[in-house]
Amino acid sequence: MNNANNALTEAVFYILLVLTEPKHGYGIMQQVQELSHGRLSLSAGTLYGALASLQEKGWIEPLPEEGRKKEYRITVLGRSVLEQELARLNELVTNGFARLNR
Repeated sequence: MNNANNALTEAVFYILLVLTEPKHGYGIMQQVQELSHGRLSLSAGTLYGALASLQEKGWIEPLPEEGRKKEYRITVLGRSVLEQELARLNELVTNGFARLNR
């Protein structure tokens, strides 16, 4: 699982976030770019390498194929990892604002 010493990369964070709804590869790339306001643009190689790694970790799974485009979704374990990362990021932001706005 994810712990305090294993922060997710921004790309992995957004891929997991996008896959809270089933998506195919191109749809993942589009939605990541949209959510990051164009700051993060995934190449096909980067995306499919990440998808393979996330499947090996059990964080995402492919859906049964119903056509040409393979769709993926987050697993229960992946959702737990995403929630842990959100809590970690929230703590960072909370602490940052608390220090800057004394």
